[in-house]
Amino acid sequence: MAEQHPAAPPQIPSHKDKYDPFEEFNRVQGRSAVRNPYPQFEQLRSRCPVQKIDLRQLLGNEVPIPPDVVLEVYAALNHEAASEVLRDSNRFTSRGYAMSMGQVFGHSILEMDPPEHTRYRALLQHAFTKRALDRWERDLVGPVVHGLIDRFVERGSADLVRELTFPFPVAVIAGMIGVPKDQLDNFHRWAVELISVQFARERGVAASEKLGNLFAQILADRRRQPRDDLTSVLAHAEIDGSKLNDEDIFAFLRLLAPAGAETTYRSSSNLFLALLTHPSQFEALRRDRSLIPQAIDEGLRWECPLTGIMRIATAETEVAGTKLPAGALVNVNLGAANHDDSRYENPECFDIFRPRKQHLAFAHGPHTCLGMHLALMETRVVLEAVMDRLPNLRLHPEAVDVHIGGVIFRSPSELPVAFDAGRVRA
Repeated sequence: MAEQHPAAPPQIPSHKDKYDPFEEFNRVQGRSAVRNPYPQFEQLRSRCPVQKIDLRQLLGNEVPIPPDVVLEVYAALNHEAASEVLRDSNRFTSRGYAMSMGQVFGHSILEMDPPEHTRYRALLQHAFTKRALDRWERDLVGPVVHGLIDRFVERGSADLVRELTFPFPVAVIAGMIGVPKDQLDNFHRWAVELISVQFARERGVAASEKLGNLFAQILADRRRQPRDDLTSVLAHAEIDGSKLNDEDIFAFLRLLAPAGAETTYRSSSNLFLALLTHPSQFEALRRDRSLIPQAIDEGLRWECPLTGIMRIATAETEVAGTKLPAGALVNVNLGAANHDDSRYENPECFDIFRPRKQHLAFAHGPHTCLGMHLALMETRVVLEAVMDRLPNLRLHPEAVDVHIGGVIFRSPSELPVAFDAGRVRA
């Protein structure tokens, strides 16, 4: 089994650090400046489901935009239009990511289109089988989550973001990859610096090199002595005689590091805030655990951790009555689509009892999130653990103005809670 990390979760750097990549990333995402972008999304969507806009209309003036970013984009703002763009890789390519994230990830599935994407995805899918996920849940996710809860369960209070939802997903993804325990803090820092490349290019490129060196050491060891971890699976996966080379594996692991750490931490934080601010629904969930899948789904729909992704039109085309020229940059607004009032009744409301319909938090079509089932499992495990071990969980009575913030990446900065102190789990 891969080396586990319940005893040494990553820590959020103190403000004494000269450079805090986590704080800087959230600042650039507008977490402090933008509390709720959804009214603006709704205003745009009600005007036209697909329209040419200045990117600042989506991001707001408070969010800094790098000087080399194209400001003129076409926004797909309702569920139907966003789904159409995402499922048609012939008309809308992902190759644009080669010019942005490709400079630090390498040639990853993020920027691939079928048939190349189909082949690579099939190879990588070996790492996310039902059998593998069951093993990760038992041997890694559960121990990590409960190890973190052990640290504060007898205290009667905690910050669920800082002490649980922030550290657990990165410890899980590091354990899956096989990152040595003494490299966990570095791994987390480099993962965030990696996706900061558009506003801190030198740091992003340096982080890419450092992660590449780390993965090279792990991969070389796994080629010699395979283990039950993700790197070993990728090193030996084969379809029709085809294997991944080292750079293919490094590219996927660089993509997986921030994806596994950032999105699950944000989505689970958002879900806990939603439940804590809707106590009757939280109580219903406590009484009936069969509601967990739909509660997780509703949390993802209501506040998806990543509100937008990009595509490029391969030729002149039309979506929802709007003509797009060849080469048009398309912002697929997942957040706006998940709040489309023609699909969801009262979409601004968090309601775990609403009829379940497919949301776009994991995207759609060929590029549907490869780690979707891992993320759902992790969220279920942490939710069950919290309900099992933190009785009478509630927002701390001294908590002030706890809210979700940001535009592209969204989550609360803190989640202070109180609960009836219990025993450390045996």
